[in-house]
Amino acid sequence: MTGEKFTLLHYSINGILGLIETEQFVIPEIQRPFVWKRSQVRDLIDSLYNGYPTGYIITWKNPDVQTKDGGKAMGKHVLIDGQQRITALMAAISGKEVLDEDFNKDRIKIAFSPLANDATKRFAVQDASHLKDKKWIPDISVIFDSKFDPFDFALEYCRVNEGVKPNDVNKAITELKSIANRQIGVIELDHSLNIDEVTEIFIRINSKGTALSQSDFVMSKMAADTEHGGNMIRKTVDYFCHLAAKPEFYSSLIHDIEFQNSKYATKIKWLAKDYDDIYDPDYGDMLRVSFMHQFRRGKLADLVSLLSGRDFETKEYRDDIVEESYRKLDEGIQNFINEYNFAQFIMAIKGAGFISHKLLNSAMTLDFAYTLYLMLLDDPTIPNAQIKRYVQKWFVMSTLTSRYIGSPETVMDRDMRSIAEKGFLNFLADVEASSLSDSFWTVTLPQNLETSSVNSPAFNTFIAAQINLNCNSMLMNGTKVSDLLTISGDVHHIFPRAYLKNNGVTNKTKYNQVANYIYLDTQVNKAISDDAPASYFTKAKQQCETKKIELGNISDLELLSANLLENCIPDNIDKMDVSSYDEFLRERRKMMAALIERYYKGL
Repeated sequence: MTGEKFTLLHYSINGILGLIETEQFVIPEIQRPFVWKRSQVRDLIDSLYNGYPTGYIITWKNPDVQTKDGGKAMGKHVLIDGQQRITALMAAISGKEVLDEDFNKDRIKIAFSPLANDATKRFAVQDASHLKDKKWIPDISVIFDSKFDPFDFALEYCRVNEGVKPNDVNKAITELKSIANRQIGVIELDHSLNIDEVTEIFIRINSKGTALSQSDFVMSKMAADTEHGGNMIRKTVDYFCHLAAKPEFYSSLIHDIEFQNSKYATKIKWLAKDYDDIYDPDYGDMLRVSFMHQFRRGKLADLVSLLSGRDFETKEYRDDIVEESYRKLDEGIQNFINEYNFAQFIMAIKGAGFISHKLLNSAMTLDFAYTLYLMLLDDPTIPNAQIKRYVQKWFVMSTLTSRYIGSPETVMDRDMRSIAEKGFLNFLADVEASSLSDSFWTVTLPQNLETSSVNSPAFNTFIAAQINLNCNSMLMNGTKVSDLLTISGDVHHIFPRAYLKNNGVTNKTKYNQVANYIYLDTQVNKAISDDAPASYFTKAKQQCETKKIELGNISDLELLSANLLENCIPDNIDKMDVSSYDEFLRERRKMMAALIERYYKGL
C-alpha cells in the first residue's frame, strides 16, 4: 500500500497571509499578472463574509535538500494552485499592490457598507461614489490594519451618519474582521512526489481539470529560490517575454530598481527597440531553449527535478546539484537573451524565407531551431559561418515533416542524444536520408499540399521558398512575393472562387485548395475579376504581342514563361477552364513540391 500523497490542512486567512509575509508560502512576485476582474475580488470577500466555501489552495513542499553540514533542510511551500485567490486576499485585506496584465502595479479597493439592507450590496468595488457617500467604508483594508480601533471608528461613523447606533456598526465591523479567522483548505502535496505525480494530482483535484505546464512548475520553483538567484532568473524570463511582445513595457520595467541593479537589466534593454514579431517567445519557450542547449535534455520535468537537487542515479537530493543546475540554467538564459545570438537566429529564419510570423505555425519547431543554433555555437566541428545555414536546413526539414508536432519533448530529447552520439552533421545526413527521400519529394509532399488549410506547413514552406528564391508575384515583374506578404498579405485564387462556384465547384475544401492559392498584387486581382484562367492568361499572352498592358506588367513572352514557372503554374494554363481544375491542382502540387525541393537543397 502506498502512503498518502498529500496532507489536508486548514489555515486561517490570517495564518496564510502571515506565512506569505514570512515567505513560507511562496507567491512568486511576478509569477503571473493578476487576471481576476475586480468584481471577482468583491465576490470572494462576500463569500468569506457569508461563510461560503472558496475552494482549496494547493502547495507542494520542495524536496528535502542535503545541506553542506550533512543535515536536511525542508524547502518552502511552492504555490501550485490558488494564486489568484491569495493575491485577491493580499490586495483587498492587506492593501498590497498587484501587477495587472500590463505589468503595472495597482491597488484593488473593496468598499463595505456596514448597515446595508440588501445583503447583495454590502460589498462593492470602490469607485468615486463610495468616497463621497459616508455610509460606505471605501477600503476594507483599513479595518484589518493592526492599528485599527473599532470603538473609535464606530463613534466617528455614527457622527457622520445620523441615527446610526454605535453597537450596530461595531457588530458589522466585528463580522467583517472575522473574515481573517475563516478557514481555507490547503492541500499540501508531499515533498517526495515527482513532477508527473504532482501534475496528475492537480488535475484530479482541480474541477476544471486544467493541466499545469512543466514551465509553470519551473517558474514557481525559481521564484521560491533566493539562495541561488532563481527568483531573479525568473524575473528576467518574465520581463524578456513581456518586452518581446510589448517593447513599450520598458518604460514600466525601469521602475523595478532591484532588477535594474541586476546583471540582467542591460542584457535585455535592446528589446525596448525591437518590434520584430518573428519569434516572441513565452516563458515556456524561453525555459525550454535555455534548458535544452545547456543540459542536452528535452523534458522540462527534468529541470524541475534538477532545480530540486535530484540525483537521477541515486534518487537522492543534493544541494550541490541545485547549485550546479542554477548555474547552468543561468548561463542558458544569458545565451538566450544575448542580443547578437537572438538577432543571428532571427536572421537565419528570415533568410530561409520565413519573413513573417504568418508563415510560422509551430513554436516548438522554432524552439528547437534556436536550441540548435546555441548548441552549434559550441560545436568545434561546425565553422561559425555555416551555423545559420544548418539551422535553416533543420528548421525547414522539421517544418516540412512536422517533426515536433506530436510528442515534441520526446522527439527533442531523442534528437539531442543522437546529436551527442553521432555529431550533428552525421545526424543531419541520417535524418535527411530517412525523412527526405525521393518519395517524400514526389509523393508525400504533393499529398501534404492537398489541403485547404492556408496555415499548413507545406504551403507556408512553399511561400518561404518563393521568398528565399526572390520570386516575382504572378503576372508581375519586379513586385516580389515578399513584398505582397509584408504589405498586403492576402492570398487569392488562381481559379477565381466565384468562377468555380458558378460552374458547379461548391465544396469549400475543393475551391480553397492551397494549390489554387497565390499571393497576388491587388490591381492584378481586380483585373482578373471572376474570369477563367483560360480567359485572363490568354490576355496576358496577347499583351506580349500587342505590347498593350491590361493585366499585370509583363509584355515579353520569355518573362511571362519564367513568371509562370516561378509561381508553379502549368504553361498550358491559358487553355484551362473549370473542366481542367482537378488536372491543374495535381500538376501545380507537383510543381510546388519540386520548387520546395530545389529551395531546400539550395540552402
